[in-house]
Amino acid sequence: MEAFHSKEDGINMTDSKTSAPVVMPRWRQYWVLTKPRVTQLAVFCAVIGMFLATPGMVPYPVLFGGIVGIWLLAGAAFAVNCLIEQAVDAKMKRTSWRPSATGEVTPFHIIIFSIILGSLGMVILWTFCNPLTMWLTLATFVGYAVIYTWLLKPATPQNIVIGGLSGAMPPALGWAAVTNTLSAEAWLLVLIIFVWTPPHFWALALYRRDDYVQSGLPMLPVTHGERFTLLNIVLYTLILIAATMLPYIYGMSGMVYLISAIILGLLFLAYVVALFISYSDALAKKTFRFSITYLSLLFAALLIDHYFL
Repeated sequence: MEAFHSKEDGINMTDSKTSAPVVMPRWRQYWVLTKPRVTQLAVFCAVIGMFLATPGMVPYPVLFGGIVGIWLLAGAAFAVNCLIEQAVDAKMKRTSWRPSATGEVTPFHIIIFSIILGSLGMVILWTFCNPLTMWLTLATFVGYAVIYTWLLKPATPQNIVIGGLSGAMPPALGWAAVTNTLSAEAWLLVLIIFVWTPPHFWALALYRRDDYVQSGLPMLPVTHGERFTLLNIVLYTLILIAATMLPYIYGMSGMVYLISAIILGLLFLAYVVALFISYSDALAKKTFRFSITYLSLLFAALLIDHYFL
């Protein structure tokens, strides 16, 4: 989920007439640090995990406590991510507008902000869900903010593969919030997001490769080139399609989900094969955006199959 940023949706933080930077109000500066669109996707996947964990309705205290608690801890982790990557973000066109990169919000204030958000999130998850969910969520987002961002991302072009587990955990967090356990079904959901992450992220990394050259980060398109990255995108998409069959094979879902997964998988494959045959930045951007739609529709199909069929 690393790549799901508001900048990709065309937000322009400069005045269209003067090209001067737009000064955001203070509240919005802190809001941006939480990477709200990434957080929304994480919370969406967690909510899907909650509903799939029970044949009935999720109790309201658990549902709303889980949403708020996971949102707050995720926001805290993303703010720490912005702090750690402050120098790198300043070098990249895609991220140079962030308040952490521009210095509009100081490191001290980012740390205090993260501590407040994280503490509130922990208390809410402990109170309205259970201690297992609290500790899992804390470990997940500490893993993202520290292990992935600080250690893996600058060290290896496989950073998004290894670090993808943190981004894949939200459905398991939702599952744990309802059941206080982690079953095989929860891990199947994690596996799907884990395998989805590399083709999703590398599509963005391809058309943003100049940014990554400037940043000095060893992203796959920079270290191994376009063709090798495209081949990996195709291979991971094939693995993803196979992984999405597992909920049906395991008996977790029915024919509606299976048909949906096959159709969505073939559409995703069509995008990446077209990208492999004739690469363009415009098509890479379309593939990246479709990958987000793909995951949302896939999980929605799981939910519809679970409750209505």
